[in-house]
Amino acid sequence: MHRDIQLHNWNAICAVDEIVPDTGVCALLNGRQVAVFRVGQERLFAIDNYDPNAHAAVLSRGLVGSIGERIVVASPIYKHHFDLQTGECLEAPAHSVSSFPVRIENGTVWVAA
Repeated sequence: MHRDIQLHNWNAICAVDEIVPDTGVCALLNGRQVAVFRVGQERLFAIDNYDPNAHAAVLSRGLVGSIGERIVVASPIYKHHFDLQTGECLEAPAHSVSSFPVRIENGTVWVAA
């Protein structure tokens, strides 16, 4: 997996402290909106911000929670749940979104896109 991650271009997003725990922010990477989520103090996830069910760029504003062992965000429009690790839409798998590698380095959040 390390070999695959090294092929990506890493982009600095913001300081990790600028993302309130258990919320998301939106970042524009190469013309694409990416929703970056901080879960707890140190866990980070990144998925597309565009909700294909609602046809709107809103996922960064959704509610973060869990369903079983899965950490998810509920879209603020139709409440579909997206797995933050994989981007899978639990209610409509055909409408899943992309997920992106994310890391913290020296207090800065980086996303590969």
